[in-house]
Amino acid sequence: MSRHPASVLLSLLTLALLSGCDLTPATDPPAPAPGPVTPAPTNPAPTTLADRTVPLAQAASATLDVPFSGTWSAVSVPAWLRLSQQAGSGNVAFTVTADRSLATPLAADQQTLSAPMTLSWSSGTGSAARSGTVTWTVTAAQYSLTGRVTAPAQAQGNDIGTAAPPTRTDTASLAAAGASGVIVRYRAAATGTLSAQTQVQQVQTQLQAVTRQATRSLASAGITGQAIRPLSSRSVAVQVNDVPAALAALRTDPSVESVTPDVILRAQATTAPLTPTDQYAPLQWAYPLTGYGAVWRDMEGGAYSRAVTVAVIDTGIRFDHPDLKGQLWRPGEGALDLITETSNGDGDGPDTDPTDPAVTGRSTGSHGTHVTGIIAARWGLNDASCAMCSLTGVVGATRNANVKVLPVRVIDATGNATESDVAVAIRYAAGLPVSVNGVMTRTPHAAQVINLSLGGATSAANAQEMCSAVQEATAAGSLVVAAAGNGYGTLPYYPAACPGAVAVASVTLSGGSAPIRSAFSNAYPQVQLAAPGGADPYTQGTFNGGTLNGQAFPDMILSTSWDYQKNEPNYELEVGTSQASPQVAALAALLLSKGVTTDAAGTLARLNATATDLGAAGRDDQFGYGLINAAAALNAPAVSSGHGLSLQDARGQTFQPALDALGRFQAWLGDGTYRAVAGEDLNGNNIYGESGERRDERTFTLSATQPSVDLGDLQAR
Repeated sequence: MSRHPASVLLSLLTLALLSGCDLTPATDPPAPAPGPVTPAPTNPAPTTLADRTVPLAQAASATLDVPFSGTWSAVSVPAWLRLSQQAGSGNVAFTVTADRSLATPLAADQQTLSAPMTLSWSSGTGSAARSGTVTWTVTAAQYSLTGRVTAPAQAQGNDIGTAAPPTRTDTASLAAAGASGVIVRYRAAATGTLSAQTQVQQVQTQLQAVTRQATRSLASAGITGQAIRPLSSRSVAVQVNDVPAALAALRTDPSVESVTPDVILRAQATTAPLTPTDQYAPLQWAYPLTGYGAVWRDMEGGAYSRAVTVAVIDTGIRFDHPDLKGQLWRPGEGALDLITETSNGDGDGPDTDPTDPAVTGRSTGSHGTHVTGIIAARWGLNDASCAMCSLTGVVGATRNANVKVLPVRVIDATGNATESDVAVAIRYAAGLPVSVNGVMTRTPHAAQVINLSLGGATSAANAQEMCSAVQEATAAGSLVVAAAGNGYGTLPYYPAACPGAVAVASVTLSGGSAPIRSAFSNAYPQVQLAAPGGADPYTQGTFNGGTLNGQAFPDMILSTSWDYQKNEPNYELEVGTSQASPQVAALAALLLSKGVTTDAAGTLARLNATATDLGAAGRDDQFGYGLINAAAALNAPAVSSGHGLSLQDARGQTFQPALDALGRFQAWLGDGTYRAVAGEDLNGNNIYGESGERRDERTFTLSATQPSVDLGDLQAR
């Protein structure tokens, strides 16, 4: 059965009546008896007025009709409001129209406008006369403009290379990749005469004692003719050919607390070169993302004067890279090669020259040189060391602060390191005495910050010696920062997951309002901070907006490296938590150099407290406490980045919404037609996009029918 509106049903009923259908008509009601008619009562109009709010919401105007018996007058009306009638008698009736732009502040940061207007009123006569004033507050919601100002970098060059992507087999347990021997830890330190000895002598005596103890236990286990290297007063590294047999035999020794493989660790990034001839700092998008524009300006005051050493425990360094000249502690000043295996690329064992060597057929760049450049690459002119080399190259985070890098080599030319070498390196970097070639050695430049862009998916038990070294280094006053791992998963990587270490995850640009976790970056409970490490090399992002040789510049990290085929310096693109970790180390060094913090614990607390929370609220496994914020951590002043946004409406009124560290803005404006200009400020007058300055201009209209506009990216080029 169909349904009909009431009007249609009425028409059908009328038609039925007219057709003479057999319907019973309704009888008329009886007529009312004659008598007087009483009118319905009416409420008299009020003789007073009260305060009220007049909400316009997003409308341009609103009409009021407030009952009143008397006279009224608008005696004070804000300049951005217009009344259709200023005074009258009887009801207070007028239309109020808002010109929001007249009330919009310069910063365009007021989402709702609010202002009072004052009305006077009077009513009655004689003894009943009354009068007064009231405040009617008008509120009006503003219209929204959003967007982002970007300044894409463009560069030409031939000496930048792109690192080969990490293989997914990197996620396999390092134990399966082999071990160089075993690490034996005894239940108690071997005894030795310690009276009236210096700390170095005491440690040497203890190491000699534990070596003798190890020799005895190895002999009783039937393991002979192997190299024994003391690591601490309770532990030794033993080079053996049959690791499983050694593990089984030594675990039966009651004096042995633990015995683990001396596992192989790998650098947490891979390399492959390209070539530049120009200044590449504009392509280093990670620094502006973390607020370094303000930090570098802050350095001009000379406050970063306290001497700080950052140890880079890695593949070693290219001392002959022109962008690192004067930035390193050199051989004889504490730099050290601690690789015990002689087939490590330079043909010898531990010595004072941690140069990352060339080997036949080597096609990868220098991982340690890349990590070091992120921290400390020089600013300004370099001494050219090859025909095609850039005269300026890249920049490091620490700029002209009193920060130097201590290179310690533990990763060989094939990208491998042993846990035992890493453990010794951590202790050495922290200023603790260690045995090198049977001689007790300690660095003259103990590192306040230690960077470890290496690691692997071993177990906590197997990583015990490294974790002990981390704890000893922390107790000695060093902040140990380590790459969280490129495993595309949730397995903890060591040494990053060691208690006391600061595990650093990687983030990359998203093209949206916040960075996202790099796909390769491991997420686990020990992750404490995040820093830019670049996009997944299998799906390279290009959100940074830069170009190189006319091509979109990938969201990778650009730093110093070495072309081993040409045997000359170059610059290289790499991605990984290896690139994120040194950014945290560099910021920690700057906190100490400026004196914002004075020790490792305070430095870590400051890094955590000022990080930008990403992902789930609070600390989480993907980002830890969040993305490091250099400007906030160092109390750097707010400065222009050299690019910005200006807004004018058709009447010439100017607005200046603030830009955040990524160039984003949210402006709250009135109705009208506007010009938005994003541009350079080359002369420092804070006017953007003038003659001779690059610019991007957009025109848009805001109104009640179009209350929000998103301009997207405005590129000043």
